[in-house]
Amino acid sequence: MRRFHTLVPRSFAVPTAVLGTIALSLTATPAGAVEAERAHNRPLAPLPATKVPPQSVPASTPPSSHTVEPGDTVSAIAAQHGLKTADVLAWNGLGWSSIIRPGQVLALTGASTDPAVAPPAPAPAPAAATIATHTVTGGETLWGIAQAGGIGLTALLAANGLTRDSIIYPGQELSIPSAAAPASPTMTPAAVVAVETAPVTALDAEQIANAQIIIDVGRGLGVPDRGIAIALATAMVESWIRNLDWGDRDSLGLFQQRPSQGWGTEGEVRDARRAAAAFFGGTHDPNGSRTQGLLDVPGWQEMEFGAAAQAVQRSAYPERYAPWEEQARTWVAAYG
Repeated sequence: MRRFHTLVPRSFAVPTAVLGTIALSLTATPAGAVEAERAHNRPLAPLPATKVPPQSVPASTPPSSHTVEPGDTVSAIAAQHGLKTADVLAWNGLGWSSIIRPGQVLALTGASTDPAVAPPAPAPAPAAATIATHTVTGGETLWGIAQAGGIGLTALLAANGLTRDSIIYPGQELSIPSAAAPASPTMTPAAVVAVETAPVTALDAEQIANAQIIIDVGRGLGVPDRGIAIALATAMVESWIRNLDWGDRDSLGLFQQRPSQGWGTEGEVRDARRAAAAFFGGTHDPNGSRTQGLLDVPGWQEMEFGAAAQAVQRSAYPERYAPWEEQARTWVAAYG
């Protein structure tokens, strides 16, 4: 059954321990951004209670970076260090609707804006890129193909007219542009990486316990490691791998499954083992044919990583699953 839903925290009822773990809104969220988040199937981060930018005079030379803490916003961080919000966004490859998370490191410096410093000479026009081809085989992903070709995922997608939620199939021919020359010192490689992979996140004890449940259920059902990694990445996007007792409308649990959409009773969707079994689906799906799990999706093994997760979740933001692929695979190896 198709699900399009947003995660909106229950007002003033969210346990304090949960607040610091959910993705944080960049700025004082404008009405349009709130409506956009309400179209997504993950919990909307509670707005900071009273986060007021410090009024002290900023130091003459701000630090080169800032580690995000619960309650931080980009505008508050910029004000704290006497910087412009637009500059901090640009230096980190972020937009006004981007989300920052606790533990994420933001760059606080960029190209010099001192008029006395001459801007760098423009780079010479690149030579025409050499194009190679790659034939897709079973189990490959766009991200993996890009890594093997020594190029960024964005370049691979652009060369083939694809998007991050595009599906590739065995036998399909992809164009592989030549690897770009080394980045100029004036570029910010970290900003490019942030677009293609999620920030490295260390799991705490609660998250590890839930990850082990997902892995154990997957192993019991005979799901290959890639399918288990898809489940872990989905749980990270949906709930930070926490068994939440709140969400948008009636969404609950690790995968934010909705009782009203046939995923089970409130107690059942908050049963971590049952929720994982329902996500995987297949012949042992506790919901029977009421819902579609990963194993019920035809050809899921050949799908791009994020597209396979999206086939189960039906999110308004399908691009948010793929960036967690690399870390999800390491979690399977570490905790399985």
